[in-house]
Amino acid sequence: IAHGFRGHIRALTHEQVLMKQTRLALTFAALRATSRKALVGYLTAGDATVTRSLSDIECALDWGVDILELGVPFSDPTADGPIIQAASQRALTGGMTVAGTLDLVARIRRRHMQPIILFGYANPFFRYGFRRLARDAAAAGADGFLVVDLPMEEGAEFDRHLAPRGLSLIPLIAPTTPMARAKAIVHNATGFVYYIMVRGVTGMRAALPTDVGRHLASLRRCTKLPIVAGFGISTPAHARAGARFADGIVVGSALVQAAHEGTLAAKVRGLRRALDMSN
Repeated sequence: IAHGFRGHIRALTHEQVLMKQTRLALTFAALRATSRKALVGYLTAGDATVTRSLSDIECALDWGVDILELGVPFSDPTADGPIIQAASQRALTGGMTVAGTLDLVARIRRRHMQPIILFGYANPFFRYGFRRLARDAAAAGADGFLVVDLPMEEGAEFDRHLAPRGLSLIPLIAPTTPMARAKAIVHNATGFVYYIMVRGVTGMRAALPTDVGRHLASLRRCTKLPIVAGFGISTPAHARAGARFADGIVVGSALVQAAHEGTLAAKVRGLRRALDMSN
């Protein structure tokens, strides 16, 4: 893995901070202008090798993923189902680390400008150091973090280092989140809001819940940020259903599985086509 970007870490100018803050905003604005919904795609960094991982990520971005969620491998991914668990284990076995994930971000940035959100768990980020992580992630070209086991009360310390670097800490709202708490969670958020559609871990489902529309209508009264819906979306039909209520949909396990099977391009094309037909 290349480590060259660390030699060029420096304080961001005001203009660079604004660009990082607007890369997500510009993406959603461009999609709204053409009445399209965002395809947010998750892939695990380093699955199964760095070379293969970079190839899969670039394939997904080339074929229609608007925002990349790049999974930072962790030994105990408690919010993830068996497909992403297996991908994390393959990546860890191959030597992927937080530092290696940041190097991968820098390599992605050589060709692609889509927003990149680092998806992971608090323990590896805490061990790396929040201040150092914010600095290195900004230098690599990331746009934010999504930390599934970092509650609002504990997230302020991390966000204190992210915000000056133009990095968003993406809030998560679950179906069981009381609306008063949801309002507090999204109050000072930037980027977008991630709505978890199902109870339980990530993974492919046969059907999606029927109460998504009601929950998202309530959530929209709490924030003006774009809302994307994830956990459980795996088919074009799911994508169309989720896009009825959200500004975008997140696909994770289905893309990880397709990458593992060598069918990623076809999977992304099918999802992209379904979203574009949902207008």
